[in-house]
Amino acid sequence: MGAAYFYHLTRRPLEETLPVLLDKARGAGWRIAVRGRDPERMAWLDDRLWQGPEESFPAHGLAGGPHDALQPVLLTAGPEAANSPDCVMAVDGAAVTAEEVQALQRVCILFDGTDPEAVQHARTQWKSLTDAGCSAQYWSEESGRWEKKAEK
Repeated sequence: MGAAYFYHLTRRPLEETLPVLLDKARGAGWRIAVRGRDPERMAWLDDRLWQGPEESFPAHGLAGGPHDALQPVLLTAGPEAANSPDCVMAVDGAAVTAEEVQALQRVCILFDGTDPEAVQHARTQWKSLTDAGCSAQYWSEESGRWEKKAEK
């Protein structure tokens, strides 16, 4: 049974935080789906990942290509991921179900701490998932480094 990890982004934006989390998940041997809600936003994120430092480049693809099933990291704007992920990283308020949390190794929910709507949505997701019996952790970078602030 997996767990949901909530990442409250306050110091670094998504495009800086995501490669770090992808590297950790890949280090665990996991295939990852980065799930958003808007295809244009996912294309933007794909572009940012390509522009990152070469030494920390996360091998990835944008859903809709001919080799989606082979991608170690697949960026998608829908609930389905052709790469059979072990981990889903939900961004921009993408939906996550309790069934996914229980079936996958990990579900990461990254949300913008400067956006009150994103914070409220994450709170709703936390309550929904924990009420369904899912294990969850809340991580904050407010102090300048990632710290676990809550666990249920």
